[in-house]
Amino acid sequence: MKSRRLKVLLAGLFSQILCIGVARFAYTPLLPVMQQQTWLGDAEGGWLAALNYSGYMLGALVAASIRGIQLKDTLFRIGLVLAVLSTAGMALSEHFWVWAGLRFVAGLSSSGSMLLASGLILHWLISHQQRGELGIHFAGVGVGIVVAALAVEAMLGLALDWRAQWWGFTLLAVALLLPAWCWLPRPAPVSSKATQYTLPQDTPPSATFMRLMMAAYFCAGYGFVISATFIVTIVEREPLLAGAGNWAFALVGLAAAPAVMLWDLVARRIGYLGALILAMAIQVVGILLPALTASLAGVLLSAVLYGGTFLGCVSLVLTMAGRLYPSSPARLMGKMTLGYGSAQILAPALTGMIAERTGHYGLGLWLAAGFVALGTVLLVWLRGVDQTAQQLDAEAKARLYD
Repeated sequence: MKSRRLKVLLAGLFSQILCIGVARFAYTPLLPVMQQQTWLGDAEGGWLAALNYSGYMLGALVAASIRGIQLKDTLFRIGLVLAVLSTAGMALSEHFWVWAGLRFVAGLSSSGSMLLASGLILHWLISHQQRGELGIHFAGVGVGIVVAALAVEAMLGLALDWRAQWWGFTLLAVALLLPAWCWLPRPAPVSSKATQYTLPQDTPPSATFMRLMMAAYFCAGYGFVISATFIVTIVEREPLLAGAGNWAFALVGLAAAPAVMLWDLVARRIGYLGALILAMAIQVVGILLPALTASLAGVLLSAVLYGGTFLGCVSLVLTMAGRLYPSSPARLMGKMTLGYGSAQILAPALTGMIAERTGHYGLGLWLAAGFVALGTVLLVWLRGVDQTAQQLDAEAKARLYD
C-alpha cells in the first residue's frame, strides 16, 4: 500500500511539473529568448501572459463547479494531453493569435493539474484509509518552476533557438505525461463504509469577511503574476545580471516547493489570517527588491522571498475555504478565484504596456508591490473587525495541540 500511495502522490507531482512547470511557466524563462529572436515585444508578451491566466481562471471555475468524480478524472486527463499539445504548438507558428490560443489552452490545462488532480488524489487517499496530505502534490509547482528554468538554461548552453527549445519542452512534456496518466488510478465510487462519517457544519462567512477577503485576494493575485511572468526578463535586462535570470527563476521554484508545508506550520502559531498577512508583507519586499537594487544578492533574495510566499498565500486561502465549507470548499474557492484570476488577467497586460512605453519594468513592480501592500492592510483590518476571521485563527492555533 505504501508503494501505491507513493505512486499516486508522484502522479500528482508529475502532473504539476507538466501542466504548471512546462505548459504554464516555461513561457517565463523563454520570454526573453523569444523577444530577442522573434517580433515579440513587451506589450505582446504581457497580453500572452494575460490570456494564459484567463484560461487558468476559466478552468478553475469549471473545476469548482464539477461534482462527479469520474468527470473530474476525464477532464484531468484531457488537461494532461492539452498541456503537451499547447507546448508543441508554440513551436509551429509565430502568429500572435495562434500563440494567444495556445497560451489560453495551456492555462486551462494548468488549472486541471492544480485543482482537479488534488481532488482526485484526496479521493483516492480517503477511500483507501490514507492520510489526506497534499504537500508532495503542491510541491510540484515549485519543482516545475525549477525544471523550466534549468531546462532553458541547459538548452541555451546548447545554442538552441526559441523554436527548438519549445520542441525540447514538448519531449519533456511527453515524458512527464506517462507517469502522470498511468500512476493515478481511475476513480472508483466511494464505498458506503468510506462515506459513513459526518462532515462538520458549513459556517458561511459574514458579508464583511467576503468583501475584504475578495479585495485582498485580488491584490495578492496582482502581485503574484508580475514576478511569475516577467522575473527572468527583468533580471536579464540588467547589464550586470545578464545570464542570471534563469537561476533566479529556479530559486523561486526551490523556495516555493516547501512553501505549503511551511506556511501551514506558521498558521498553527499565528492563525490563518496572521500567516496570510505575514506572507503578503514578505512578498511586498520580494517584489520591490529588483526595482530598488541591481545587485545579484538583492535579486536572489527577491526570488527566495517571492517564491516562498506566493504559493503559501494560495494554500492558506484554500485551507480557509475548506474550514468554512467542509461539505463543498469549491463554493468559496469559485468566488475567490474570480478575484485572484481577474487580477492575473489585468496585471501582465497592463505591466507589459507600461514597460513598452517606459522601456523598463520598474513602475510595474512598484504597482504590484502597492497592490500587495494594500491587500495586507485589508487583511489586518479584517482580522481586527470580523468574528469569522478571529474564529479561523483560533481554529488554526488549536491545531498546534492536535
